[in-house]
Amino acid sequence: MCGIVGAAAQRNVSGILLEGLKRLEYRGYDSAGIAIIDNQNAIQVRKAVGKVVNLENSNNEQPAKGRLGIAHTRWATHGKPALNNAHPHTSSNIAVVHNGIIENYQELREVLIGRGYEFVSETDTEVIAHQIHYFIAQGNDLLIALQKAIQTFEGAYALGVIDSNNPERLVTTRSGSPLVIGVGIEENFIASDQMALRQVTDRFIYLEEGDIAEVSTNSIAIYDENLKPVEREVCTLNEGAEQSDKGEYRHYMAKEIHEQPQVIKNTLQGRLSKTKLLEAVFGTEASSIFDAVEGVQIVACGTSYHAGLVAKYWFEDWAGIPCQVEVASEFRYRKVSVQKNTLFVTITQSGETADTLAALRASKEAGYLAGLTICNVPNSSIVRESDLCLMTQAGPEIGVASTKAFTTQLVALQLLVIALGRRHALSEKDEEELVVALHQLPQLIADVLALDPKIEKMSQAFAEKNHALFLGRGVQYPVAMEGALKLKEISYIHAEAYPAGELKHGPLALVDSDMPIVAVAPNDELLGKLKSNLEEVQARGGKLFVFADKDSDFQTDSDTTVLNLPHVAPSLAAMVYTLPLQLLSYHVALVKGTDVDQPRNLAKSVTVE
Repeated sequence: MCGIVGAAAQRNVSGILLEGLKRLEYRGYDSAGIAIIDNQNAIQVRKAVGKVVNLENSNNEQPAKGRLGIAHTRWATHGKPALNNAHPHTSSNIAVVHNGIIENYQELREVLIGRGYEFVSETDTEVIAHQIHYFIAQGNDLLIALQKAIQTFEGAYALGVIDSNNPERLVTTRSGSPLVIGVGIEENFIASDQMALRQVTDRFIYLEEGDIAEVSTNSIAIYDENLKPVEREVCTLNEGAEQSDKGEYRHYMAKEIHEQPQVIKNTLQGRLSKTKLLEAVFGTEASSIFDAVEGVQIVACGTSYHAGLVAKYWFEDWAGIPCQVEVASEFRYRKVSVQKNTLFVTITQSGETADTLAALRASKEAGYLAGLTICNVPNSSIVRESDLCLMTQAGPEIGVASTKAFTTQLVALQLLVIALGRRHALSEKDEEELVVALHQLPQLIADVLALDPKIEKMSQAFAEKNHALFLGRGVQYPVAMEGALKLKEISYIHAEAYPAGELKHGPLALVDSDMPIVAVAPNDELLGKLKSNLEEVQARGGKLFVFADKDSDFQTDSDTTVLNLPHVAPSLAAMVYTLPLQLLSYHVALVKGTDVDQPRNLAKSVTVE
């Protein structure tokens, strides 16, 4: 969950480390710190609670300078956000930064206390620093001490370690958490995400599970868990670092919402002819795997889970094959009964979501036909470990509340539904209709974004509200779930979503004049049913906010605010009706004065359980 940066260079690395942390702040912003070995071979540590700017200000007052260092931005797991819990953690001449969770840290802590080590933090990470120091004190080299230490750890970790007695090298390892090495000219780097290093290099080595590496100014040596030398490919990335800038927008979330027409074009580009899906985009082995598929199991978390719930309607309605959708953190801890020839599908923006990655690994032992991932980050762990992948091509998503990742996931899932459906219930005519509609989607998204000023005006009605209810029917129910999640994430308004037909089974008890009710109402076969449900709300004094098809005959009155959307094909409704909910959440957060891009207690890439 946390962000790691490290550097070995011929120049002062403090600026590199701080800039890297700023680019990783989406991974955590409870506290931040750096540790640098100075010219006297002493470790200089600077820490600050809160965002990276606080650390930058602290370092400006008392600069840490040197040519080797590590840095960290934290999302708290063990111990509250506080200076003593901020990374890096030290043990005499050792400094450590850590992403992940050491599950047996309490037992190790007791052993280390018995050996005379004193603890100043509540974290699991301090155990790592003392454990490495202990093995060095037994006469081991830094690299061997790291190897011996990680053999005692249970859990997940990516580590960066420096030793003031070895001021020319940085050692690192990963297991269950991502780590990359950035390759420079007479300087090399490490990070938990390549985005942190795009200002200094475009060449990266992605460490494999269990790899241990030694990085210095002029060399990179990589070993497996037994310290046997291994070769890992150097990858050159081409996407521009400028994609991580806000541009003309006040927040990353606003920028990413308004990027959706273009990123959806990117998702579709090269994957469709005028009337057909180009199936080869799934990979050379895809067709033979798809031929055998008789069912689909989707596993995901958060927003990606909602995308899976939408896709369930499509798989069963259009393709005529059964589809199950489950939250990854539940799936991985239960006994699974696997139906024959079931394709295991994971959905994740980052490709490093710990529960989803663990579920994929568990699926390989459970007997699924194959694993396919829909992901936004090439070379991520889940992409490397899946049999097939389809990249969403959304570009970097910095805002913690996912927007463009969700809509591009839906588009990618629709391509998968077409690929499998053509082998089952989907006719050539059906496929043509779906593909023609997808070509129209970017312009429809742009048309909805043009309604932003009206949605901003609507958001004023939520200024004093503390609760909201979102309603939808059919495929719009998971869209309502996603809308409720967005509102609660960034405005801190308690929001729930229900299938509109369930109102009479409990939620009507919540309805009064202080409870805004948000409904999504495309002109589909369930519109009449939805209208009846909303009349139940009106009869009890509820305040309705309806995003409706322009032909659905909703009228604005004293208790109902209607925003008309363009008429869309039923296959596009889930994507199109998501947009106004994203915009509403954004503007309500502005009204509430919350931190839109970095909401409290959350982080972007959830790489811990």
